[in-house]
Amino acid sequence: MAPRSLTRVAVAGLAAVALLGSAACGNGFDDSSGDAKQSSGPANLQILIGSSGDAETKAVQDAAAKWAASSGNQATVTPAQDLTQQLGQALAGGTPPDVFYVDASRFADYASVGALEPYGDKISKPDDFYESLRTAFTYDGKLYCAPKDFSTLALQINTDLWTKAGLTDADVPTTWDQLTATARKIKAKGQVPLALGDTRDRIGAFLVQNGGWLISKDGKQPTGDTPENEAALAYVKTLLTEGLARYPKQLDAGWSGEAFGKGKAVMTIEGNWIKGALQNDFPNVKYKVVELPAGPKGKGTLSFTQCWGVAAKSKFKDQAIKFVEAMTAGDQQMTFAKAFGVMPSRQSVRDQYSQQFPADKPFIDGAEYAQGPVNAPKMDSVLADLDTGLQKLSTGNPKTILGDFDKNAKAALGG
Repeated sequence: MAPRSLTRVAVAGLAAVALLGSAACGNGFDDSSGDAKQSSGPANLQILIGSSGDAETKAVQDAAAKWAASSGNQATVTPAQDLTQQLGQALAGGTPPDVFYVDASRFADYASVGALEPYGDKISKPDDFYESLRTAFTYDGKLYCAPKDFSTLALQINTDLWTKAGLTDADVPTTWDQLTATARKIKAKGQVPLALGDTRDRIGAFLVQNGGWLISKDGKQPTGDTPENEAALAYVKTLLTEGLARYPKQLDAGWSGEAFGKGKAVMTIEGNWIKGALQNDFPNVKYKVVELPAGPKGKGTLSFTQCWGVAAKSKFKDQAIKFVEAMTAGDQQMTFAKAFGVMPSRQSVRDQYSQQFPADKPFIDGAEYAQGPVNAPKMDSVLADLDTGLQKLSTGNPKTILGDFDKNAKAALGG
């Protein structure tokens, strides 16, 4: 099964954004959020989550029940069937849950129309959250919501196939040049070196490794068409055209983790969600995880994260913020990590996490140099078009792909 970052439903997302947009055009969130009469409690918090499965649902429900019992409030946790669609409809309809998961890729859409309460400065020790995660949930200079956990990309290596290709630890690539050299050795042995996802959620890591990215830090200007990004895509194109990397469809797989699990590639680039996927679907695969090879400008990876959003229209904002405070405490985050495999968003428990899960250290080390998703509203169709271009990269022109992105992004951003 593909991870959450690969299973977004574009149509539902666009519908949700359209609903939010229509609400903002009338009596928008900015106009009415202050009208919600606040109650000092006890609260009956409604919490909507996008659960990865039964383990996550139970862990969050248990934590909510513990908080409710100690605080004298009530807290009902509901796992959404389709979080983007259900949340978009609830926000547009004026009856949102008090607390809900907000994906970083959706955050700017909600923040830009005033749907979220900007409570970030009310959480204790906000600087304890990794900088890249704080950046992902900052809009117009305000930290809106507390990151609940995160994932990063790393390099997975099938150790049996690695040995079969005659490789040793000395061949583990730490630079682009080494990645090319090692991949050529693997190809010479008749194996596919690298299974690589065909979207910006994977290929984007190469941009970061060459000092580039798709949008400015303030989310206002597209920065796709640059020499750094063009050189990065040119490198990925070389991997594809030389047969050193293959997209999942070329390997008869739905995503790179499946291709890797089936032994169709010696290496892949995926997030820490691959751990559970391999345990469930390919339990006999032996592999190890290392950090992604550094590019000409240094190390780079991508981060995927969600925050605990608080509705601007909630009648229980103070209680909702206290709930989030409890959910993002270091000990509670470690409980979540043990229950369903996420990485804590607070740096203060990094060493504790690394000791508990030593095999996942390359993932959490990536937090120091990770780039979050494009942080700007109304970018769904623009990013979908970019992915379409990347899927044709082996025969496409990197500069054209990036130029098209900038043109489309400027139109979406009103530039």
